[in-house]
Amino acid sequence: MVEQYARWVIRLRWLIVFLTLGVVGLLASGGQLLSFSNDYRVFFSEDNPQLTAFENLQDTYTKNDNILFMLMPKEGEVFTPDVLEAVVELTEDSWQIPYSIRVDSISNYQHTYASGDDLSVVDLIEEPRTLTTDQLQSIKNIALNEPLLVNRVISPSAHATGVNVVVELPGNDPNEVFEVSAAAREIKTRIEAEFPQIDLYMTGVVLMNNAFPEASQEDMQTLVPLSYLVIIIGAFLFLRSIAGTIGTVCVIVFSTVMAMGSAGWLGIQLTPPAMSAPTMILTLAVADSIHFLVTMLHEMRKGSSKNDAIVESLRINFQPIFLTSATTTVGFLSMNFSDAPPFRDLGNITAMGVMYAFFLSVMLLPAIMAILPVKVKPSKALSSRLMEQFSEFVIRRRQSIFWGMAGIILLSVAFIPKNELNDIFVNYFDETIEFRAHTDLVADNLTGIYFIDYSLESGESGGISNPDFLKKVDQFADWYRQQPETKHVNTITDTFKRLNKNMHGDDPAYYVLPEERDLAAQYLLLYEMSLPYGLDLNNQINVDKSAVRISITLDTISTKNILDLESRAEAWFKENAPEMLTTGASPSVMFAHIGERNIRSMLGGTVVALILISMILIVALRSVKLGLISLVPNLIPAAIAFGVWGLFVGEVGLALSVVVTMTLGIVVDDTVHFISKYLRAQRENNLSSEDAVRYAFANVGVALWVTSLLLIAGFLVLTLSAFELNSGMGLMTAVTIGVALAVDFLFLPTLLMKLEGKKA
Repeated sequence: MVEQYARWVIRLRWLIVFLTLGVVGLLASGGQLLSFSNDYRVFFSEDNPQLTAFENLQDTYTKNDNILFMLMPKEGEVFTPDVLEAVVELTEDSWQIPYSIRVDSISNYQHTYASGDDLSVVDLIEEPRTLTTDQLQSIKNIALNEPLLVNRVISPSAHATGVNVVVELPGNDPNEVFEVSAAAREIKTRIEAEFPQIDLYMTGVVLMNNAFPEASQEDMQTLVPLSYLVIIIGAFLFLRSIAGTIGTVCVIVFSTVMAMGSAGWLGIQLTPPAMSAPTMILTLAVADSIHFLVTMLHEMRKGSSKNDAIVESLRINFQPIFLTSATTTVGFLSMNFSDAPPFRDLGNITAMGVMYAFFLSVMLLPAIMAILPVKVKPSKALSSRLMEQFSEFVIRRRQSIFWGMAGIILLSVAFIPKNELNDIFVNYFDETIEFRAHTDLVADNLTGIYFIDYSLESGESGGISNPDFLKKVDQFADWYRQQPETKHVNTITDTFKRLNKNMHGDDPAYYVLPEERDLAAQYLLLYEMSLPYGLDLNNQINVDKSAVRISITLDTISTKNILDLESRAEAWFKENAPEMLTTGASPSVMFAHIGERNIRSMLGGTVVALILISMILIVALRSVKLGLISLVPNLIPAAIAFGVWGLFVGEVGLALSVVVTMTLGIVVDDTVHFISKYLRAQRENNLSSEDAVRYAFANVGVALWVTSLLLIAGFLVLTLSAFELNSGMGLMTAVTIGVALAVDFLFLPTLLMKLEGKKA
């Protein structure tokens, strides 16, 4: 059957080439429909409870997507006329940023003070160049003693200050983020030129969103070309055939563009994880080509004609290539169990690329090889002789190798529990990305980008003026200020205290919460009527004044610490204010939970993939025993890799939560090729288990080395990504594939010989 198919391919080789080019062009044209999502929310499914809580909070209050400028005077002092002039100018210019709805800084902070029986509300800083030394000192004292400002827009030592711009993106156009970021950078460039004595840095949620596509574009411009270079050079060095290298390049290029074009036709949006699909596809696609070409060239070196070698190679490799493609596809499709949609997209795009690579490697590649001239000298390659020697070593020392490998496996598995779920989502970007570098500086000198928001309900309209409610809110704010992770707490109770002091002649003794509800409501109304446009209290109070938002700014901390902090806050509510019990909401909380949720969901995906792969192998190999045996060397590589990771690293984040499922389909490839050759030796040549192992090593050993090394090289290229989700995933996958090669060359053959004895 396969022989007839192979001769049909050779006979219709030109037609196959032209038809393939047509299909490739049709599918690849979908690439023009691809778009890039630059919203961090794409990492969360629509039913994610943390995302739902965050969106509900943002619908209740003013949104807090922001850009934060940090000004650091080179002289180290903010409260000078020149620096304050820069703050005033930057504050005014920031209102011109598209979609800006609020700008906060020390200059437009609404300072309140008593003016007779009236309440005066003014900008803290006006006309800074006219300020005297005493006035500057007075402004400094006010700013450094105001809880709403310190560690938010002014550092305690007054060596850095910030301008925070809140934007509300309509969400109708993905270019909105680019537009806002470009406008902010233009303002930054202008301020830096006008005030060279000040260093200016930018961070914020909007710039984090902007960093996603910038990191991905950088990867596309560097990693994909580098991957092609590595794969092409590697294929040529191993094959030593120009025609074979050309055929391989056609397979990997066509399968990649077909998969990406199909993603466009299906409406899949690109994200940083999905952007690693081209590198993965070309890495995986080369394996099919190598297996076909190694066997073909091996047959030609034995003296077969080119066409006969093509037929024999397809006869031997068609089933293993199909099985490996099917199991790899199942592995990647099981990523649809992921709780993070970008990983689902990565799995689907790569799965399509793998199947396209299968069809191209058993149809287009043989047709190309039948057309191109191939010159091979009849000889026995050095690699074949080395493989013979290696097989003899494994057979001769099989007992010690088997028990030695078993010991290594058990020891590695013992270290798996040392891994703990932990992540720092700002560190998804490495230090070469401007957003990461600036964010670290801002966190060290001014404030943090991590925050948690709470919406505290009073239970009645206007209830936020209830003294009992305000006391509970203030107690919660004070509790958070005592937590070591806290940088700043923004609470309406500080405003009530300040207003109460103002309305009692600025007597510091009255810096306490009002004790009467009517009085608190009057203070609030008077204050709100005095606030200018854009600086209202909608970011802290809901419409019917039944709830308030407390915003806690945190240091840059890990997901483990965030979850611990969230748990401690929940315990405080249960003990002190059970009627106000609520959960925190923010991107920090969302990213803290996604790793754990993703691991749980991917466990289900791994189980399903295991069941499907085992069924495929049992049916294809026509042996329940060998089908089940094949699962052992497929699970062991990930176990050893995570054991080694637990020993040397010990932290597993979002990137590594998909590795087991993803690599399951990849590491099956070597096992399938080895066992298929082992079975062929037994069924066609009636060989014993020892001779069948010799046959498998002789016929597929070199190809397994070549494909595994190319796979490792391809995934190691991903480690150069500036996006940690890609680099971490690439490193762990490369380690797992390397371990899989060792397991299939040492443990699998000794396991087969131990279970099957010497029977033919």
